[in-house]
Amino acid sequence: MAMHELESWREEKQSSYLYRIVSDAESGTPRQILFLELAKAAEQQADLWVAEMKKGGVAPPTHYSPDRRTRVVGRLVKWLGPRRMRPVLAAMKVRGMSLYTKAPVGHAIPTQLSEVGRRHHNAGTGGTLRAAVFGVNDGLVSNASLILGVAGATGEGGAILITGIAGLLAGAFSMAAGEYISMRSQREMFEYQIGMERAELEQYPQEEAAELALIFVAKGIDKDEARKLADNLISDPDRALDTLAREELGLNPDELGSPWGAALSSFMAFAAGAIIPLLPFLFAKGQHAFIIAIGLTCVALFTVGAALSLFTGRNAWLGGLRMLAIGVAAGAGTYVIGKALGVTLT
Repeated sequence: MAMHELESWREEKQSSYLYRIVSDAESGTPRQILFLELAKAAEQQADLWVAEMKKGGVAPPTHYSPDRRTRVVGRLVKWLGPRRMRPVLAAMKVRGMSLYTKAPVGHAIPTQLSEVGRRHHNAGTGGTLRAAVFGVNDGLVSNASLILGVAGATGEGGAILITGIAGLLAGAFSMAAGEYISMRSQREMFEYQIGMERAELEQYPQEEAAELALIFVAKGIDKDEARKLADNLISDPDRALDTLAREELGLNPDELGSPWGAALSSFMAFAAGAIIPLLPFLFAKGQHAFIIAIGLTCVALFTVGAALSLFTGRNAWLGGLRMLAIGVAAGAGTYVIGKALGVTLT
C-alpha cells in the first residue's frame, strides 16, 4: 500500500511540474491561469497522499526531483509547444489536453449534463473507413511498383507472379503486425490512464470535480455554471469517468479498439489493394497480362484518389488524377530501375 501511495504522490508532483511548464508556454493566454490552477490542484492531491503515508506510519519524501523522462518532456514542451506534445502530455497524466483538440465547426459549449459527450457518439466510423482506404492505397502502390520493377528486370511471368504474391503477403503481415503493436500499446496506455481516473474519482470526487470545473471555465463556461455542471457529472460515476477521460486527458474511451481487429482490418485492406496488379498474372501470361495489370492499377489508383477526396473535401476528379500521377510516377520509376538492373545483371 505504501508503494502505491508513494507512486501516486510522485505522479501528482510530476503533473504539477509539467503543468507549470505548460502554463509558462501559454503565457499571456487564458490557458495560462488554467494550468497554474491545475498545478495547484495537483499539489493539493500530492499533499493528500502525504497525509495517507503519515497515517500508515511511512515517512513521506521531503522533496520531489523530476526524473529524466519528465525533464526531457518539459524541454520538448518549451521547444515545440503543448499542442504538438498533447499525446505525450496526456500519457503523463497532464490534464486539460482536450483544449488542444479542435471542436467541430458550430459546436456549442455544453451547458447541460445531457449535452456532455454527445458530439463523440459514432465519431469513429469515418476514421475506420479512412484507414481502410489508405490501407488499400498502400497495398496497391507498393505491390504495383514491386511487380513493375521485376517485370522490367526479367519479364518472366513466373518470377513476377511469385514476387507479387510475396510482396502481398510480406506487406500485409507487416502492416498487420505494426497495427497490432500500435493499437495494443495505445489501448494499454488508455486503460492505465482511465484506471487511474477511476481510482481517483472514487477516492477524491470533490477534487476531481474542481479540476473538471476549471477546464469548463477555460472553455468559456461561467464559473458558477461550470462548477454546477461538474458536480452533476461527478454524481453519475459512469458519465463522470467518461467525461474526465475526454475533458481532462483528451482521450476517447470509445476508441480503445481491438488490437486483433485492427490487425485483421489492416491485413485485409493492404491485401485488397496489393492483389489488383497481381490478378492478371494469375489468369494470363506475357505482354497481355502486363498491359492488363497496368490498366487495372491505373483505374484503381484513380478510384482510391477519388475516394480520399471524401475526407479531404477536395474535388474527386483532381484527387483521382493526382493519385494516378503519383502511382504512375512510382511504377514507372521502379520499372526503369528494374530494366536497368536487369540489363546490368545479365
